[in-house]
Amino acid sequence: MYKEIFPALLAVSLMIGLTACHSPASESGASAFNRDSLAKHIIVLASDSFQGRKPFSAGEEKTIHYLQNQFASLGLEPGNGNSFFQDVPLVEITPIPDPVMSVESAKGSFELQNHKDYVLITENTDSVISLNKDELIFAGYGVVAPEYHWNDYAGINVKGKVVLVMVNDPGFGTTDTSIFKGRTMTYYGRWTYKYEEAARQGAKGILVIHNTAAASYPFSVVQNSWGSSNLFLDERKDPVYHCPFEGWVSADAAKKLLAAAGKDSSLLASANKPGFKAISLNEKLSTTIHIKTKYNNSKNVIAKITGSKRPDEYIIYTAHWDHFGIGQPDKNGDSIYNGAVDNASGTAALLEMARAFKNSPGKPERTILFIAVTAEEQGLLGSEYYSSHPLYPIAKTVADLNMDVVNVNGKTKDIVISGLGQNELEDYVNTEAKKQGRYIAPDDHPEAGHYFRSDHFSFAKRGVPSLSAGGGIDDAEKGKVFGRKLEEDYTANRYHQPSDEYDSSWTFAGGLQDMELLYRVGEKLASESSWPAWKPGSEFKIIREKSRATP
Repeated sequence: MYKEIFPALLAVSLMIGLTACHSPASESGASAFNRDSLAKHIIVLASDSFQGRKPFSAGEEKTIHYLQNQFASLGLEPGNGNSFFQDVPLVEITPIPDPVMSVESAKGSFELQNHKDYVLITENTDSVISLNKDELIFAGYGVVAPEYHWNDYAGINVKGKVVLVMVNDPGFGTTDTSIFKGRTMTYYGRWTYKYEEAARQGAKGILVIHNTAAASYPFSVVQNSWGSSNLFLDERKDPVYHCPFEGWVSADAAKKLLAAAGKDSSLLASANKPGFKAISLNEKLSTTIHIKTKYNNSKNVIAKITGSKRPDEYIIYTAHWDHFGIGQPDKNGDSIYNGAVDNASGTAALLEMARAFKNSPGKPERTILFIAVTAEEQGLLGSEYYSSHPLYPIAKTVADLNMDVVNVNGKTKDIVISGLGQNELEDYVNTEAKKQGRYIAPDDHPEAGHYFRSDHFSFAKRGVPSLSAGGGIDDAEKGKVFGRKLEEDYTANRYHQPSDEYDSSWTFAGGLQDMELLYRVGEKLASESSWPAWKPGSEFKIIREKSRATP
């Protein structure tokens, strides 16, 4: 669920017929991209036999060996010594919550229903974790941001208590950039940050109030993504405190909690104003989670093409191979979360990118790494592990170009850059986009915080200029309104649902367009000696300046 959505890339076509685009075998580089070659990988990876590609499953074994065989057949070098695999130590935590959560308030007691009203997870490995009449605190957005002179926890002690917070940040719903970044979400708006901050405050639990607009996805996404077992990095060697209880409550459940405390939506609105003070709702929560754990290694799959002149400088292409496996059945009884768009398409594009570079007439001057990472949907775990345990020095890593879903429909006039304004890779994209007769567009939903929601972020927060770009909503033939409808349809009806299956009507014309562009960007990076930099004002600029080795 981590990325949730990069809407600019996620349109699904229901009306475009098959238009196969064949490329002669003699063609190489960007000219080698074609629909059939891309589609064949997606058909395999998104098939029922791959069981939704969840780590620790038979689907993982099929997936990683398929990727290994494909990289090897292309003639790429293993990326980890003699192996194409990097072990990623994980723990699978299966929470078995009570069916209800009891709430005691001054107005009486009531119950909330598990899964319907709330979803609970835990990163703790104790066999049983309980709330026993633990106090509920409303802590606004749950943000401590000194640079914005904001502290939702000021003046209140939440140790051993449960905090109720809102998704996004105080700038949500406003264009006033004096409040955080206005409409554009900061990292303070991400639910991951809120979990981290609640833990730093010593809270026993945290519940995030779901809001479809603020989260950019419906509550069903939360239910589908966190309804069964979840994966986390194995921290036994370096324990980290997490709130024993983490989770979400639906908007309706939040209303019940507020009403029982004699409050209403005006309390939520007050959290948008400077000087907000957290308050106790004078409610006591009780429930229990029983926990099963399983430790194992998942796998990142890594291949490389060694550079001819600067082999110790690295350009990375990433895509996550995982999805949700087998989970809650939909209304049709389908329980396999095939993840055809998210992200069999990006994984297929990674293979095709490797093929294009391998067949290019000129060998790249810098080394190019192709990394299919695991457990993105569980919190960017594969990319987080690689970037914290890199096989190649982060300080010598020039850039990360991430492919998280491919546009399966027609061409677009625009190309959307997530987190526009971050680094100079955007300038490379702009140059290549103009050659295609396209223009760069900002994320249509900056409030969704897409820059923090996929694997490039794991590299960005360690100072590596990173890019997530592709697709768009300005359909080349039918315009923006049409493109936006496609985006909305995918979000509502397929995203993180069993219905994200391969569709033979997909043309991939837009995806091939984007792949060619990203190939050209990587090609340029691989042939030059300069290093792309972070732009002034980026929160990652200082990290790069401190960490990068002298080339």
